[in-house]
Amino acid sequence: MDFGVVLQNDPPAARIVEFARQAELLGFSHVWTFDSHLLWQEPYVVYSQILANTRKVTVGPMVTNPATRDWTVTASLFATLNEMFGNRTICGIGRGDSAVRVTNGRPTTLATLRESIGVIRGLANSEAVEYNGNTLQFPWSVGSKLPVWVAAYGPKALQLTGEIGDGFILQLADLDITAWSIAAVRRAAADAGRDPAAVKICVAAPAYVTDGSEAGLQHARNQCRWFGGMVGNHVADIVARYGSQGAAVPAALSDYIAGRQGYDYNSHGKAGNDHTNFVPDEIIDRFCLLGPVEAQVDRLAQLCELGVDQFALYLQHDAKSETLAAYGDHVIPAVNTRKAAKT
Repeated sequence: MDFGVVLQNDPPAARIVEFARQAELLGFSHVWTFDSHLLWQEPYVVYSQILANTRKVTVGPMVTNPATRDWTVTASLFATLNEMFGNRTICGIGRGDSAVRVTNGRPTTLATLRESIGVIRGLANSEAVEYNGNTLQFPWSVGSKLPVWVAAYGPKALQLTGEIGDGFILQLADLDITAWSIAAVRRAAADAGRDPAAVKICVAAPAYVTDGSEAGLQHARNQCRWFGGMVGNHVADIVARYGSQGAAVPAALSDYIAGRQGYDYNSHGKAGNDHTNFVPDEIIDRFCLLGPVEAQVDRLAQLCELGVDQFALYLQHDAKSETLAAYGDHVIPAVNTRKAAKT
């Protein structure tokens, strides 16, 4: 299993670069960041410094959207980074959340998302694409490669992911929802004539390594409760579209937002905010990876059995360095055991 880390672009940017450098040294293969240009700093500028200060990690947004930048600009950013540093970029993309809602915009349609992926990936792969009635290509780009992984929750978005995505990003680590989502993506890929196994699966969620005590677990829950609120934004959209009852969306995903009363994007992705108090402990335990090393390894083994290729841990709490070190020193080696030199 690959491991990624998801960072916020909070200043100073040099601290984000240093976390990325440490992550690579500790065995992480991917460094992702939020992409919300008003709440945090511009990610692509930070990516250039991460790539310059690391050797192998792949970088990209978790996630960008089709609304806040012209698609050709987004493609050019990726293609430029690939020319400068080799093909070490990846594009996580969805319909849009904080980046569009903070400006009173709305997430894009799935049709727009589908079209944008074709343009962004095509141009960033040094190909010609059709855009606004013209055939466009970067004359300076040769050999650039950009995998595009789609973030999705609802049935139609999961179908789109299976049909065109290079990968699927599920932003929660609940086992039942993960199994249901992966099955939907793989079914859509097969129906589209694709190899379902060719679609990479990434589960992204906060991880907090504790000492095994009840007090430590409760502290971890409070530090990660924000995540249930963030996921709730997307779930609310799905419930508005499909309803809270029926087979379209599993109850495990939709039931918990019944007490949701709004959301303050000024505290988006931050531990300790009070507008996520509606999120119960049970949801935090299901959506996140909390507990001692052994519990983390057990859950990751279960995710791996479901077909997860990468676990990307959100690092938005008060134990960033400690969590990175625990994963690098204990969790990752336990999950990815080395072969014996002699048998």
